[in-house]
Amino acid sequence: MSGVITIVVKIDDADQRLDRWLKRKFPALGQGRIEKLLRTGQIRVDGKRAKSSQRLEPEQAIRLPPNIDMPPPDELAAPSVQRERPKVSKADAAMIRACVLYKDDDVIVLNKPPGLAVQGGTGTERHIDGMLDALEFDQEGRPKLVHRLDRDTSGVLVLARGAKNAQRLGDSFRHRNARKLYWALVAGVPKPAQGKIDMALAKEAGPTGHERMAGDEEDGKRAVSLYATAEVAGDRAAWLVLWPRTGRTHQLRVHCADGLGTPIVGDGKYGGAAARIAGDGISGKLHLHARSIELPHPSGNGMLKVKAPLPEHMRKTWEFFGFDVDARIDPFPRD
Repeated sequence: MSGVITIVVKIDDADQRLDRWLKRKFPALGQGRIEKLLRTGQIRVDGKRAKSSQRLEPEQAIRLPPNIDMPPPDELAAPSVQRERPKVSKADAAMIRACVLYKDDDVIVLNKPPGLAVQGGTGTERHIDGMLDALEFDQEGRPKLVHRLDRDTSGVLVLARGAKNAQRLGDSFRHRNARKLYWALVAGVPKPAQGKIDMALAKEAGPTGHERMAGDEEDGKRAVSLYATAEVAGDRAAWLVLWPRTGRTHQLRVHCADGLGTPIVGDGKYGGAAARIAGDGISGKLHLHARSIELPHPSGNGMLKVKAPLPEHMRKTWEFFGFDVDARIDPFPRD
């Protein structure tokens, strides 16, 4: 079919129903037309017929007919066309290799630095996805991203070596078999000291036109986070251990700011001025760190467990308050 459109599913869009993804990309599409296009094979996923209820996976190719409204150009991709990637600079190659916490034949785990985006976008030319060629090591083929972290969030980031391992690891994240614990410093002390935040989230336009997430029980996606207070600094701040049971964009940031009323320190987007704490030893950067991850090893042999040390700005804050930077804390019972 000439003039077909192909869109590659981004990590942010993974685990959505196909019909809901289509409606977000093409608001004029009604459910009836979507069903007809699927039934007649005019919309396909990775070349195969699909149902409206199918859950999407990262990097799947969605083929659309030429008579469908055109999406924004930056979302178009043609998997059959090989685009030449810029070479990784020596400095970036050395930097990203120094971030490796764990490596074997199937998986690589990085300690992502704060301030470095996982993927590119408008105005973002330097990102981890653009450095993956430097992580081939002894294997042919660059590793693949299977999940993501916000630009300003640091910590464990898992990469798959090979397509089969990418699928297995992706399944672990989609089926919530990955136990990801985060450390955060929040302004104020949450009450109660431990509990669950269950607040559906949806995108809304921010005051400057940038998208942000907000609580929306009617149209939002369900988002659940567990939290526990590890230590407090009077009533000024608290060190929280967080376990997101779902993987929504900015989930922990919104849950801390709006669900608990204690924004993460340095998170001006969701906490404004309340996210700042005075003190010479407290950085204004975001204090959110993916501390550890535990998930089934893609080889099928046991569990993969990796822990990431705190970034420099958070380590200094922990020392400022006298918190134990090397503490082993897992306050949540196993399912």
